[in-house]
Amino acid sequence: MNTIKTGLSRRTFIKSLAATSGMALTFNLSAAPRALAAGMTAPEDWFEFNAVLSINPDGSIEVKVQNPDFGQGTMTSFPMIVAEELDANWSDIIAVQAPNDADKYPRQITGGSWSVSSNWSGLRLAGATAKELLKQAAAQTWGVPASEITTNNSTLSHASGRSARYGEFAAAASQLPIPSEVTLKDKSDFDLIGRSKKSLVADDIVTGTPLFGIDQRAEGMRYAGIVHPPAFGLTLDTFDAESIKAMPGIEDAFAIRLYPEGFMRGFSDVCAFPEIIAIVGDSTWRVMKAKKAVMASWKPMSEYEFDNLNFFSGKTKREFVPAGLENTSGHRAAMASALAGPLTEQRRDGDPDAAFANAAKVIERTYSAPFLAHNTMEPMNFFADVKAQEATLIGPHQGSILIHDSVARHLGLPKEKVEMRMTRMGGGFGRRLYLHFAVEAALISQKIQAPVLLTYSREDDMTTGVYRPTYEVTMRAAIDANDNLTGYHIKATGIPESPLFPNRFPAGAVDHYLAEDTSIESNITVGAYRAPSSNFMAGAEQSFLDEVAEAMGKDPIEMRLELLERAASNPVGEKNDYDPARYAGVLKLARDKSGWQSKGDRAMGVSAYFCHNSYCANVIELSMDGSNPVISKVTSAVDCGIVVNPDAAVNMTQGGIINGLCHSLYGEIAFDEGEPSKKNLDAYRMLRMNEAPKAIDVHFVQSDTDPTGLGEPPMPPTPAALANALYQATGQRFYEQPFIKQLEKLG
Repeated sequence: MNTIKTGLSRRTFIKSLAATSGMALTFNLSAAPRALAAGMTAPEDWFEFNAVLSINPDGSIEVKVQNPDFGQGTMTSFPMIVAEELDANWSDIIAVQAPNDADKYPRQITGGSWSVSSNWSGLRLAGATAKELLKQAAAQTWGVPASEITTNNSTLSHASGRSARYGEFAAAASQLPIPSEVTLKDKSDFDLIGRSKKSLVADDIVTGTPLFGIDQRAEGMRYAGIVHPPAFGLTLDTFDAESIKAMPGIEDAFAIRLYPEGFMRGFSDVCAFPEIIAIVGDSTWRVMKAKKAVMASWKPMSEYEFDNLNFFSGKTKREFVPAGLENTSGHRAAMASALAGPLTEQRRDGDPDAAFANAAKVIERTYSAPFLAHNTMEPMNFFADVKAQEATLIGPHQGSILIHDSVARHLGLPKEKVEMRMTRMGGGFGRRLYLHFAVEAALISQKIQAPVLLTYSREDDMTTGVYRPTYEVTMRAAIDANDNLTGYHIKATGIPESPLFPNRFPAGAVDHYLAEDTSIESNITVGAYRAPSSNFMAGAEQSFLDEVAEAMGKDPIEMRLELLERAASNPVGEKNDYDPARYAGVLKLARDKSGWQSKGDRAMGVSAYFCHNSYCANVIELSMDGSNPVISKVTSAVDCGIVVNPDAAVNMTQGGIINGLCHSLYGEIAFDEGEPSKKNLDAYRMLRMNEAPKAIDVHFVQSDTDPTGLGEPPMPPTPAALANALYQATGQRFYEQPFIKQLEKLG
């Protein structure tokens, strides 16, 4: 066991845990929303030990989950971590979504695959501390040392024969001072963690309990929609409001200026259109009909600059937005020109110029990928009720703290007078980190002086931006006469940001290495898309390494393992991001579990990547039906440290793989004079059920390392594993996403 000192008073416990684990604790609260919903009697029946954990006299244990859950399973994994250290009976556990509260939960964001990893220590400490308080309360009542009391299945026991359920001592325990130290379990003694548990909220979801933002209702509520310019680079000139207001069920139509002169934008203030049209009516259907009838004129938008406050760094940056109507052909030309130089050097090891000058063979390839839409199942929506002195906003989001301050400034209200609540959401993938639609709902409500539910159509969401950026990268490899990799050169660019990770593999494994990049400004808005930048760079890097291995006459997996052995035994440089042993571990596991070494003529492709502090290797096996790939099996090996809930982890890995197949095969947003090429799912091709892999076999490296990321790492290796398998099946390399364009030519 691991005994750790808390060194805290009840008052300071909140601040310490907030600083160390992204979790905060407060005491003596009396909130019991789930208890009341379940028919329990009075709020005072709940005794809250901290902001995470409450215990009822009947033995019910409520765990508040601070990070939004939109399918990744925090509503189950967080309670599992608390219950493990608490020695609680799993059947006693109730999970509720914690309210938005930046003081209690300062990292109340789901994104970056950090939910479990950033809360792991704090959740364990919360459970262990509550257990110790319960033991002390029982010890005082029974007149025995607390050290003699054991805990199991929500029960306190003593060798004298005394025993009691946790609920019997909840009141007394919740009033005791925080102990100076508590004991955490040895990981080898875990009983819940590492065992699969059914989602605690699955029944609510499948029975249609109105958990989603789009289900929000309130007395006097109106329905709203927005109309934005048809192309990036345009802004509103005029529109006929009166004809819209004359339509049945329509109450108002007006323009909203989102960013007044000099407004300091926040992280989520990303809308590309400074002025939009809002339509308000008595139903979403009537509002959507009115949107189609809008007669508006649009004018070119001038270039402009603004100040942007980055939530994560706390720094203000001056941003520039160019004018003009952009085209995909222009994007491709601009990226090709950018890669021709000059570029900014990000890392240099050895003498790359000499390595390439003296090489027996030089392999050079260029890879590209387009803008992508997130396409969450539930469209963007938000409820707002803005009054003169206060406001309430409710909706699906990955972290309201990313927009809370901006909403308050938009409304001219103190931040403490603006309440932000979260609902369950139907998908996020990074899209719901950007809550400009919450600002729009708030401004509409303020204008009409009534509560409003703003709902985007699929067309609204697919054409308003916050796309995955478009990228291009050129990679070169120098190979000597003995088929050794002696030099490696990466040149990367993107619109409007670079995808380069200069210190990732194969950095550290090659004597002569150069990484450089640049970026290109754009008026098209972008944002995080599941595994930002990694979702492209992994595909380029791992496709290229396969081609390099072929040129060296080596097996693709063995070549990677040789490089990783070099990085482990005699690394080049000191800033390598990855652990070579863990990286090699997933490659070996995927090799063994996929039957790689006995593949024969089977078309199999491999790819491995490190991101979000985790490692994943995917092997894809497929055959061709004309121009259509038929994926018979995907074998995935993952090292994400301790796996809290294995079944949920398998599901998340499978989802990431499907996501990667979908965007690399079909995903694309192109532009013609600033207008997005695809506006709905009839044109934006998605992977169909009959195109999904016949089997996805997931294996986790057994580890006692604290949990690392999982939501994102399985996706980045997928495109290259697919491309490498397609090469084995067709004899063609794939350099440009989406792959469907090249596959269709095969037919």
